Amino acid sequence: MRKRQIFLFLVSIFISMGKSDFAPYFYDNGDDSFSGNMALFTVAEDTSVGTHLYTLNGSDPEGEPVTYGMTFDKGYKEYFNVEPKSGHVTLIESLDREVQDEIVTFVSITDGRNKVVEKVSVFVTDANDEKPEFLNLPFMADVPEDIKPGRSIYRVQAVDRDLGSGGSVTYYLQSELNNKFTIDGHNGVLRIKLGESLDYELSRIHFVTVIAKDGGGKYNGKYHVLTSTAIITINVLDTQDSPPVFVGTPYFGFVYEVSVPGSEIFTVIAKDGDQNNVNPIKYSILNDSEGFFSINGTSGCISLTSFPVQLRNELYELKVKASEVGSDNQLLDYAITTVTIRVMDLNNHPPTFYGETGPQTMFELSMYEHPPEGDILRGLKITVNDSDQGANAKFRLLLVGPARVLRVVPQTVLNEAQVTIIVENSTAIDYEKYHFLTFKLLAVESDTPERFSATADIVINLLDTNDNIPKFSSEFYIAKIPENSPGGSNVVHLTATDPDSGLWGDVKYSIYGSGADLFFIHHTSGVIYTQPWASLDAEVKTKYNFYIKAEDIEGKYSLAEVFVTVLDRNDHRPEFNDKFLEKTMIIGAPLKIEAVDEDAEEPNNLIEYSILKADPDNIFDINASTGEIKLKPFAKSMEIVQNITRQKDCRWSVVVQARDQGSPSFSTTAVLKIDITEANGLKGPVAAFLMQSRDNPVKVLGVAAIIVSVMLLATIIISTAMYFRNTKSNRITPARRIIRKRPREHHQWTFRPPLGLTDSNDTRGNHNNSPRRKPPAPSAPVLPPPPSNSGERQWPTVPTVSGVVTSENCSGSCRWSSNKPTDNVTGHMNSSLVSELKKRIEQKIIDANQSYYC
Repeated sequence: MRKRQIFLFLVSIFISMGKSDFAPYFYDNGDDSFSGNMALFTVAEDTSVGTHLYTLNGSDPEGEPVTYGMTFDKGYKEYFNVEPKSGHVTLIESLDREVQDEIVTFVSITDGRNKVVEKVSVFVTDANDEKPEFLNLPFMADVPEDIKPGRSIYRVQAVDRDLGSGGSVTYYLQSELNNKFTIDGHNGVLRIKLGESLDYELSRIHFVTVIAKDGGGKYNGKYHVLTSTAIITINVLDTQDSPPVFVGTPYFGFVYEVSVPGSEIFTVIAKDGDQNNVNPIKYSILNDSEGFFSINGTSGCISLTSFPVQLRNELYELKVKASEVGSDNQLLDYAITTVTIRVMDLNNHPPTFYGETGPQTMFELSMYEHPPEGDILRGLKITVNDSDQGANAKFRLLLVGPARVLRVVPQTVLNEAQVTIIVENSTAIDYEKYHFLTFKLLAVESDTPERFSATADIVINLLDTNDNIPKFSSEFYIAKIPENSPGGSNVVHLTATDPDSGLWGDVKYSIYGSGADLFFIHHTSGVIYTQPWASLDAEVKTKYNFYIKAEDIEGKYSLAEVFVTVLDRNDHRPEFNDKFLEKTMIIGAPLKIEAVDEDAEEPNNLIEYSILKADPDNIFDINASTGEIKLKPFAKSMEIVQNITRQKDCRWSVVVQARDQGSPSFSTTAVLKIDITEANGLKGPVAAFLMQSRDNPVKVLGVAAIIVSVMLLATIIISTAMYFRNTKSNRITPARRIIRKRPREHHQWTFRPPLGLTDSNDTRGNHNNSPRRKPPAPSAPVLPPPPSNSGERQWPTVPTVSGVVTSENCSGSCRWSSNKPTDNVTGHMNSSLVSELKKRIEQKIIDANQSYYC
């Protein structure tokens, strides 16, 4: 029974336990964990806002989902924020360990029914974000000049609120090598270097720059060292029996509009220059004749004795005297300093421009154009002033006008300045562009809300100089003038201008050049004329060019080139070589007439040919452009021509006309005698040449003379070559032996017949096919036989060389004949040439034989 009761009791306990609800809890993962209840969590002060710092982590015994929360005490800044489901803690405010090194927050975990809240402290760790700060600034020390080296004269102190090495401070001096002082790096004690001393007479004040440096540390993940600087002012004190020394000079005091009589303005401090026997100081003002200020003789306090509106000046400089008082109240050594007192008033004075006579709003100046760049306009006496004080009296100067021509100096003014205008662009100051220049000079306050300003006009009247050269309207001119124009005719008008004023702008013209002989120019108008005696002829010369010079009174000049073309006029008529022409026409071949027109240009010298009349009948066509005449197509044979003329001589009389194409047109006529013949049986180039030249016998004789000359030249060359050859072969040996040679065989010299002529032996059989017979070829000279035993010199018989040129005369009126005898003139010419050649060859053979038998 008892066991049953125990069993029922245990079952009831188990049932009750299954129905109970337990609260959730945080995990405790230790100090270095980033997950748990955030207890003893540390965060660096240089952590960036928005960084995920920590994750709250816990559990519910029943396995229910949990959410997290975070709260802060009322009135404290909330630095963190937590995401309820994930428990991610994020930084939402910047941290500063020097301001708050511990953050208390309440973290909570709940399963929806039970909530657990824990108070945790988050510690902010240090980062090197603070630089050392000097205490008790400013640093000033009074040091007697006789202090011994190594003695301590001052101690500086700096603190760094960082922890660890970043909070440690060491000291050193800037430019310590060139300094009389040294500093202890740990305690900041300033001393005189060993071997150095102070000298009151050389330097009364020393400024020593001391640098405080921390031990370095990390900030935002980077290691860096922070420093601070301060200046120690060391006043060197004189030794005993020195006058008083004012401390903290220079002195500046201010009187404000709200000040009242008796208001303290400034307190001067003077010390006895002596170090051992310090005497009291008595202060006094030396130059306050108007009585606006007073000074306490013992404390050195300067006070106002009247209202500010009674002060007529805005700046006062008081001479304050500090005198040592001896034991018997006798005034001993003294020192004087200046106390500058400025009356601070409202900005009630605009800038004002002043001239030599007072305030002025316009300044005028006359000057020559193109002054040197950088030159000062010395004729302008301008002063600008603002009677206000301090920032109220600061203003800027501006020069408004043509850009970059002039500039004003200074550009920033405090109270008052002399205004200087400087030339910046000399080219723009040009009298030919502007007779005067106008500028606006502005003075505008810089740092005042009222922006008071003043304006002055600057007028510069420019004076002209001869700075320009005459310029032609063009670099070259092209003119045309008809030939045969009378002397003094106008050719072309040239224009050159000089923009300078007065006599400098007058231009004088002159002409020169190789082509200027027939022309002259009016020296003022620039009109070019032909010379009164000049006669221009296009057939003689059509192009002229020369130069024109435009010059001012000082000799400055420019040049232009003039090209003159002489225009041709139709002043010549066509002319035939002979008014009665005689021509021979072969049926099927044209003939040509030609006329010449001496005009220089087309169409004046273009000729048209025409047939005006033909007797007995016009059976000809003429080419109007070339003058070529040929038979009409139906006149194909001599029979047709003879039927037309009814005569056997076949002669025509034709009146031809040559007309030029000028305006007006001129023409010339001539009578042409045409002898019509039929083509013969001669063939080859020689026959064609003779047929074409039958009307010009002089031409035939000239060709014949050329042929003979060529033959003669060939003979001379061959003979000379043979001579040198024989001379070389007949040289005598040094033993002067007589060498007998066998007679050489006779060789025939063969000449190639010129102009296609055949051999003379073939002329009998081919007499009808050749117009000319070939002369017999000459024989080469033969060496004489050896001398006989009788000793007599035997002279050889010298063969002769002869040649004959034969020609055939024309038989009848229409054919050539080959049965006529050779012309006597040609025969005599050939005989003379052959005789001369014979004499020369004989002389050469004689000379050769003499050399052979010597």
